[in-house]
Amino acid sequence: MFSKAIVRIPCKALISGLTGADLGVPDYDKALQQHKNYVQVLQDIGLEVTVLEADEAYPDSTFVEDVALMTPHCAIITNPGAPSRQGETTAIKPVIAQFYDNIEQIENPGTVEAGDVMMVGSHYYIGLSERTNQAGAEQLIAILEKYQLSGSIVTMREVLHLKTGLGYLEDNNLLACGEFLLKEEFQQYNILEVDAAEAYAANSVWINDTVITPLGFPKSKALIEAAGYKVIEIDVCEFQKIDGGLSCLSLRF
Repeated sequence: MFSKAIVRIPCKALISGLTGADLGVPDYDKALQQHKNYVQVLQDIGLEVTVLEADEAYPDSTFVEDVALMTPHCAIITNPGAPSRQGETTAIKPVIAQFYDNIEQIENPGTVEAGDVMMVGSHYYIGLSERTNQAGAEQLIAILEKYQLSGSIVTMREVLHLKTGLGYLEDNNLLACGEFLLKEEFQQYNILEVDAAEAYAANSVWINDTVITPLGFPKSKALIEAAGYKVIEIDVCEFQKIDGGLSCLSLRF
């Protein structure tokens, strides 16, 4: 169960954020409103939300999930693989220090972005991507093991981040699409197959028995509801334009 979250208000430079999508330039004012709605939903679910001011130096800084991994026993400051994001870790560390006594850090040559890390109980799946490399994944596993947690590496080739195509909903239920449907390490879970046309909805977020899912993906909403979850839809279309999903917008712990 989660009790807290950290978010960062989108900066005006958001419109220049990294993206491989071909969905147009984000509308900044609309993105601000969508972010406010997101924060309100987190609060409605019962989380105490720390809202950080916008940081104009980093266009992608609203995607705060990537710069730290929050575990029950420690927080791990990552080392983003995107050069334009590496300075974001300096700003997040003192914020996290308000909540954690044990803070670890990924060091060069290792790179990790926490969008590539999916927690299932005390185990963490770590996707190798353009942003998370082998050295970073191995460092992360060593840190996790220091705190009696475990990790394993997942190879992938089709998506930006591991959680672009996966969403663990607790109770052994795993949202998945594309290349992850047949991955051997995920066959132990009850796989809820996300329609390829709604792949963006694979990045849905479980918080305390409620699942937040992006607005506009009715098949995925029905799939999650059929598995027994209460679903809240949030419009995050402006963040989708720069490869951002629901999980990217907060650190939950």
